[in-house]
Amino acid sequence: MKYPRPKFNDPGVKVENKLPAFGISRVDVPVFDMPITPRENFKRAAEFNNPVWAPCSLTDFQTIMAQDVVYREGDDSIFIHTDFRDHRNGKQDYEFTDWFNTIWTWVDSAGGAMLKPGTMLLEDIATWETDLKWPDLKEWDFKSKAEDYMKNEYDPSRVMHYDIGRGCTERFISLVGGYTEGMIALAEEPEAVKAWMERYAEWEIELFDTINSLYPLDMVTYHDDWGTERDTFFSEKMMEALIFEPSKKIIKHIQSKGVKFELHTCGNITRFMPYILDLNADFLQLQFRAVDLPELKAKYGNKVGFCSPIDGYEPGLPREKVLQLVRDSVDKYAPNGGAYFMLGSGDMEEQWDMLAELYMYSREFYEKG
Repeated sequence: MKYPRPKFNDPGVKVENKLPAFGISRVDVPVFDMPITPRENFKRAAEFNNPVWAPCSLTDFQTIMAQDVVYREGDDSIFIHTDFRDHRNGKQDYEFTDWFNTIWTWVDSAGGAMLKPGTMLLEDIATWETDLKWPDLKEWDFKSKAEDYMKNEYDPSRVMHYDIGRGCTERFISLVGGYTEGMIALAEEPEAVKAWMERYAEWEIELFDTINSLYPLDMVTYHDDWGTERDTFFSEKMMEALIFEPSKKIIKHIQSKGVKFELHTCGNITRFMPYILDLNADFLQLQFRAVDLPELKAKYGNKVGFCSPIDGYEPGLPREKVLQLVRDSVDKYAPNGGAYFMLGSGDMEEQWDMLAELYMYSREFYEKG
């Protein structure tokens, strides 16, 4: 069946005002007439079980970021994680301290936080048991935020998604002073590194259980960058000896609660794909320009799902070219399910048209079989 594409601000299409996951400004998005809920359709996509359309995070998800879930009375200077929804005074960079007492600088031009040079909580990873102060989750008010959210914002028809923040490797690197120091520690103190990562996995599970007890989560995104755009930071041997088991423990626990797991990892991590498959993540969120995502989808697309881009999109392209890129991306990433899409545009009419094309074309795509 051929579905009509509604024109921008079509009065026959309901509009919803949403806050994008990494955004600071709300946007209007169309709400299409869907035969099943986005939540049920996402579950089908995640399980390779005949989704009706290709899910889109902007329209189908309700996302809470790591920093969104806490309130600490009288102290807004300490974050549990980068606050992607608080860019402070417009476009200015600023420093903040997280709950491990690590100092970061928000770099607005990069759209993220960088470890402040000279920050080093552990000069020797071997002393972590005595020198590292772990955040006490009981000191943080998770309940008040959750009660307000569940009362005023929660939509049971949408995917309840939580971005849990830094994984084992990212947190380890932040404690020892950066990637150079971290790679040296991996080589010189493997037993201490492994012991720390095992303890961090336990702490991360405690954090997940706290959030999952307050929100009915459907998926968690976990960030653990493993490479540069050229290659991985460390070898397969180090992955196998130090990082695999703690990561597996976290993933297995989250999935045991009926929650899908998405691994976000930047860099060219292609050589780690056999390990990633063994980790059994439900979705991968990879750095699009660092890996050959179409090749990975073609090779592994029946084993793991992908957070999928609109390949080739950039602002200023002719409208029909943009819509063709949407269709081409569905053709590449949507076969058999196992895909959801991320898209956005500063042009609200273009964004509407892209969302309409993604929804309508992917319905046609899946109906053809």
